[in-house]
Amino acid sequence: MLRMLPALLLLMTTLLMVPSLSAQEIPAAVPETTSGNIDTPTLDKITLLQHTIDHDTKRLSAAKGEMRTIIEYRIKNKSSQLRDEIDQLITSGTTEPQYLIPLVQNQLVFLGQVINYLDADLALLSSKLGTSDDSKIVSAMSNREFERDHYLKATLDTLQWAETLGIDVATQKQTFTDFMLQRADQFDSLVNYTQDELQKAVAEAAKAGADISAEQKANVLALKERLGQNSSSLAISATILESLGQNVSQIKQTLFSVSGDITQDVLNFSVASNLLQGWAKVIKDQTINNGPNLTFKILVFLFILFVTSLVAKVVTQIMAKTVRASKLQFSQLLQEFFISLSSKVVYALGLLIALSQLGFELGPLLAGFGIAGVIIGFALQDTLSNFASGMMILIYRPFDVGNLINAAGVTGRVSHMSLVSTTIKTLDNQRLIVPNNKIWGDTINNITAEHQRRVDMTFGISYSDNIEHAETILKSIVEQHPKVHPQPEPIVKLHTLGESSVDFIVRPWVKPDDYWEVYWDITRAVKMRFDAEGISIPFPQRDVHIYQK
Repeated sequence: MLRMLPALLLLMTTLLMVPSLSAQEIPAAVPETTSGNIDTPTLDKITLLQHTIDHDTKRLSAAKGEMRTIIEYRIKNKSSQLRDEIDQLITSGTTEPQYLIPLVQNQLVFLGQVINYLDADLALLSSKLGTSDDSKIVSAMSNREFERDHYLKATLDTLQWAETLGIDVATQKQTFTDFMLQRADQFDSLVNYTQDELQKAVAEAAKAGADISAEQKANVLALKERLGQNSSSLAISATILESLGQNVSQIKQTLFSVSGDITQDVLNFSVASNLLQGWAKVIKDQTINNGPNLTFKILVFLFILFVTSLVAKVVTQIMAKTVRASKLQFSQLLQEFFISLSSKVVYALGLLIALSQLGFELGPLLAGFGIAGVIIGFALQDTLSNFASGMMILIYRPFDVGNLINAAGVTGRVSHMSLVSTTIKTLDNQRLIVPNNKIWGDTINNITAEHQRRVDMTFGISYSDNIEHAETILKSIVEQHPKVHPQPEPIVKLHTLGESSVDFIVRPWVKPDDYWEVYWDITRAVKMRFDAEGISIPFPQRDVHIYQK
């Protein structure tokens, strides 16, 4: 930490020497605006805000300590509210320019005074360097620069307002542009320097390992915080300069090297070309210096992956034979799960071993996977619910591949299942993929789980027909069907006396796969025999009586 302070102090001191915008370079203050065509509530609010800012500004010179911080906060807050009112008046286009020009000119004067105030404070902090804790002074200077960024953005907006209203600010705008160019250049150097020091501090901390000292930890944290503040100031400078029509490709390249964020700015040709040139140079140097060693590592990496694929195939075959011959009688779904899981585990282990040959540290990599797993777990709660339901289905085996089931409002045969979803083919040959939590959270009807299934049918005859004769015919038809089981014995009973018919229930037992074939065959046979035997199948009838007066 001590060895970096001289260069850092030099950079911060140089930054203070960049010429700032003084009040003399900005048009002098003008009298308060008249009401014009500004509505009374808005004018009253603007007047109150301006008077509050003026009053707090006068108090600021005598304030000290926390009171000074509070007053600065009030001035910043009130000035932002005032600027919002002015911006709304300008963008609405309903207020004539002559009533807005004094407001904008007052803002230019106010911003010049604020920046001079911050410059004086920064100069005072700079004078204390070397006399006390320099790290705290540098941190305070960085915070002050962050405050100045706010007012620099406000200055750009105010200059744009002035141009919109026809005020000649060409000189002030050029001065502001020159100032921002020098400020951006200084912060660019400061960011690069801080990044280099941070990399050195991190390397020393990593080398120390478990013996890392509290001072080293504090040094890394301080440098990270300072790099973030400086990068933020540099980014704001880039935004301002880009609005002023300046080329900021070099600045954006610096910001990209620090943050690694790929934004739309990378699509800028100059930024992209600089990045590509830098990367190409690094690749070229690495190829020349480390080419043979890297080539050997890549060959070892590929060889390990090839061996892994062979081992995975062997493990898959062994696992398939084991689970299929196991006395535990695993379901088809559970067998497929174990077989698939075994190959994936082998591939994962092989990939980790191969990555270690390329120089990757497996400890941090696995830790990163753990953190990523937690984040992904929160983002994919529904998917994890499906995963848990899939595990429960595999463990309790309510159905297996090929079973005809009715679950989650779907009827069909199970053709495939993963830990997330189950694929069901309906009886009309549609393929439905149902989430596992929908199935596990609903009633599961495994139609083909049992070896026999009862066919429930109802047939009606007329009240005038012979009941014994009809019952004999129904028993004959059921008993003669080749796919009806003799045991349990089929049931043919008179069931109900309906409004228009005498109803028999017919309930033979069949194999689950023969259900519909038996149902259709018996229904057809009953109709044909009833017609041949003169037994009628009645339809609903109603007697209508007509009375004439």
